[in-house]
Amino acid sequence: MENTSSHLLDSIHGPADLTVLDGQQLELLAAEIRGFIVDRVNTHGGHLGSNLGAVEITLALHRVFRSPHDILLWDTGHQAYVHKMLTGRCEDFDTLRQEGGLSGYPSRSESDHDWVENSHASTVVSYAHGLATALHLNGEKDRQVIGVLGDGALTGGMAYEGLNNLGHSGRKAIIILNDNGRSYAPTASSLSESLAKLRSSTTYRKNSARVERLIADLPLGAYLEKGVDGAKAAIREMFEPPAFFEQLGVKYLGPYDGHDLATLEEAFRNASKIDGPVVVHCLTQKGRGYAPAENDPIKNMHDLSELKNGSYTAAFSDAILVEGANHPELVAITAAMPDSTGLLPFGEAFPDRMFDVGIAEQHAVTSAAGMAMGGLRPVVALYATFLTRAIDQVNLDVGMHNQPVVFVLDRAGITGDDGPSHHGVLDMVLLSKVPDCTIFAPSNYAEVAQMLHDALEFCTEGPSAIRYSKTMPPEGQTTTGSGLSARQVRAGQDVCLIGVGKMLAAAQEAATRLEQQGISATVWDPRVVKPLDPEMLEDAAGHRLVITIEDGLRDGGIGASVADSLSQLAPTDGPSVRVLGVPTVHLPQGKPDTILAKLGLDADGIVDEVLAWSRSAAGQSRSADS
Repeated sequence: MENTSSHLLDSIHGPADLTVLDGQQLELLAAEIRGFIVDRVNTHGGHLGSNLGAVEITLALHRVFRSPHDILLWDTGHQAYVHKMLTGRCEDFDTLRQEGGLSGYPSRSESDHDWVENSHASTVVSYAHGLATALHLNGEKDRQVIGVLGDGALTGGMAYEGLNNLGHSGRKAIIILNDNGRSYAPTASSLSESLAKLRSSTTYRKNSARVERLIADLPLGAYLEKGVDGAKAAIREMFEPPAFFEQLGVKYLGPYDGHDLATLEEAFRNASKIDGPVVVHCLTQKGRGYAPAENDPIKNMHDLSELKNGSYTAAFSDAILVEGANHPELVAITAAMPDSTGLLPFGEAFPDRMFDVGIAEQHAVTSAAGMAMGGLRPVVALYATFLTRAIDQVNLDVGMHNQPVVFVLDRAGITGDDGPSHHGVLDMVLLSKVPDCTIFAPSNYAEVAQMLHDALEFCTEGPSAIRYSKTMPPEGQTTTGSGLSARQVRAGQDVCLIGVGKMLAAAQEAATRLEQQGISATVWDPRVVKPLDPEMLEDAAGHRLVITIEDGLRDGGIGASVADSLSQLAPTDGPSVRVLGVPTVHLPQGKPDTILAKLGLDADGIVDEVLAWSRSAAGQSRSADS
């Protein structure tokens, strides 16, 4: 598909501009929107397949409802590109996912049309329930709440909690079920399988058409046709078992062709007349209109990321294959991301030992605990930001039961383009508070395999975690440590630099530059940040200054643990300790190296910290002499 400029797309500055377009113009506009998305995502990266599949749904929503007066919510927010385009942000797509530019998700700071900055799945029904409750109690009867829910989100328990409470409350809200049979990878859930069967069934459509013909042939048929929506509801009662949603107190309409704009508009108008919660089931095709996405069997070009040779993810992908061959009890678990976490090769080699549970991190963790109790060795591969959705399960279901589950956390630290919700900066703080949890932080490609082996070998009485970044490991670094020991990579006398994981490279560069200024620096790769290596701490205590560098939260993080340990080791005459880490704020999108530099988490920042300490120490010495 080629990107073509057109007066139609150029003329859309807000939802009101859609109302003057006829059916043919809307079809042309849909094609232009798809071309625009393909061009921009191929240029700037981002989410492709999900947005191509949501074009007609989004057009229909903005023609039927009045955003932002009516409240449109998106779950997950990566299907909201078309929504952004229709609400006056086309020109901003040249800055998509760039620092200071357009977010890849809804953003309250961008537009009044965006209500939630939502990039974590299965939440929109709960948002809808809360907002519908607020509108009801505030007496705002002329406003609608509409949530767009992907079928993949129905693999997450929070969606069911929301549906249960929404149905129980009876509050008026419309949930658009955008059903393309996939989440990130193909959707895995029994309800989704039921939806798939309904997708392929023609029973409802045939009976619907038959009843409509009967009505038209009856005397006064023209009047009866006005009540055809009620007749269609009767068809469902006559020819189908009670729908899952209706048993929860939520009306069900559908399924509808999610790419037939006229049908969608009629369905949405009918839903808006129902006084209570309703699900409108729309069947869509992920990657619609773009052959490479339609033909991608893995994820329909959900995004443009791929497994890069030489990445930390690739290192894990190779390592778990080796460990899987050596350990028949090893099983792998992921939450709807087998491709991005590098588990596809393992799944192909050991299909009975690979489990994709869908967008259900809490279930993944507790299920892993059960597997471990049964004698298996589960390895749970998630993005670091998504593990925090299941920290209670990590702590109580795995940790309190001393189960040897290995958590492999991709995209740890500052991730960049996907913004605040995707930075993996909480995991080290949270996991460090789980009793008997061992935390590994590889600083190079080779360490990933070593640490996975060591976690399986040595961490048999409790959970362990291996956390690594999205950015590429340093080239040419192949030296590893072993077991739970730290590794000294450089010896010096004046200052001690402890670089956690990927931050080791910055510590090494800073040490080289400090030496040029007459300051001798020791550099340690802690490798295991919990428990801390006593030998490393003993050596650090012999320096005048210790600086720790981590790409996780500074408050309560690993540097704080080092400082506390050194204060106990040398309570009176110990070294000064400076802790460099991420502040407790929601960081915006941007390139990881740029964000780290702004936070002082690079060689420049480390050198500046050492020189500032040196100047302060010199000043104190002169003051004491005088």
